[in-house]
Amino acid sequence: MTTDQDELAELRQRVDCRTVLERGGWAMDAAESSRRAVKYRQGSGRIVIVTHEGKGWFDPLNDRRGDVIALAQHVWGGTLGHARKNLRPLAGIAPKLLPLRQGAAVVAIDGERLWNEARHLQPGSQAWDYLTEQRGLPAATVDRAAKVGALREGVHGTMWAQHQAASGRITGWEMRGPYYKGFAKGGTKSLFWLGHPPVADRLVVTESAIDAMSLGSIERWREGTLYASTGGGFGSETEAALRGFLPRHAQLVAATDQGTGGEVLAARLHDLATSCGSDFVRLVPEAKDWNAQLCPDPRGFIPSSNDGPRP
Repeated sequence: MTTDQDELAELRQRVDCRTVLERGGWAMDAAESSRRAVKYRQGSGRIVIVTHEGKGWFDPLNDRRGDVIALAQHVWGGTLGHARKNLRPLAGIAPKLLPLRQGAAVVAIDGERLWNEARHLQPGSQAWDYLTEQRGLPAATVDRAAKVGALREGVHGTMWAQHQAASGRITGWEMRGPYYKGFAKGGTKSLFWLGHPPVADRLVVTESAIDAMSLGSIERWREGTLYASTGGGFGSETEAALRGFLPRHAQLVAATDQGTGGEVLAARLHDLATSCGSDFVRLVPEAKDWNAQLCPDPRGFIPSSNDGPRP
């Protein structure tokens, strides 16, 4: 005779977490997903990341995680009995692995052309003042990044921080300014970095270009270190870039933010270091992030993506 526990065990084996989210009206975020971690969103504030090839999941915004049974309760609510009822029709159904809702097609940017046409940062420009005055970065740090071509200036004093693929191709740029924060429309997050890859034996990964420059300033640009930013993403381009910049036996440092989101990214970086045969270190800021540690009382503010005109 089949018991409730027997049925739960069978459902754990036969129902994919990704299928549950698809049927629950969640949309896959292809740009922020990789083969090992598939991100789903519902509305503007709910996120679930599916791992272990559909057998596990976690919510990066809190401590919720578990198997497909727990996910059914997370998505639809109810008891274990309700979970069994909702999961029975999904047994053996493969996920589509496509976004459920598609907006207008986004045209890929011509990264090289747009980057080369953009204004350079220079002392006294709006983006320069934003970085040095509102975000507290030393002028020498901004000058260092500008001189190697890692920064440009958009409209309304917005800083552009270049992301490169492992091949060196410009894939997009982080955008931060007094009125806007976001990423280049049509671009793909890969990796922002400062340093000298051929001689680097330490790769420090942060969540934003400003944090990477802040930590570099705090450490006084430690020799042999590459300071990098994922821009808050960890898709296939980011993973490939990290692998390309990480020499075997080098040290990978997860210098991500405090909080659950930072711990989630640190865990993924730990897995990457293990697969590459590299040492791993977790470096946690005393403040919420490295820019807050460098400049505890900034004069400016960090706007939401809806504040002010888009650059």
